[in-house]
Amino acid sequence: MGTHSLNLAVRFVLELCALLILGKWGWRQRDDGFRIGIALAVPILCAVVWGTFAVPNDPTRSGSAPVPIPGLLRLALEMGFFGVAGWALYDMGFGTLTAIFGTAVVLHYLLSYDRLTWLVRQ
Repeated sequence: MGTHSLNLAVRFVLELCALLILGKWGWRQRDDGFRIGIALAVPILCAVVWGTFAVPNDPTRSGSAPVPIPGLLRLALEMGFFGVAGWALYDMGFGTLTAIFGTAVVLHYLLSYDRLTWLVRQ
């Protein structure tokens, strides 16, 4: 089920939402010329880490792993990524959106139990 195209689409939307949240959070951190740099740097750095560290032959990705890591570490990276995005929403004062985003992430992972099992075994 974790590799079902609809579930992959949901994960992609969650990833994009997280990157937008982190960009918005970065934008709010400064009121000067560095505002744009932070708003771009935070989500770009997260996207690079997300795409670089992977489990080899992950069926939900291209199969390539630029920097191969164990499944549990990948799962921790994903949870950290979504957790930081949720924290950023909360930090910006969006309590209701934090709950909605967090619930969507949890539901996605519950529906991806087969992928979670696969990751833990890697």
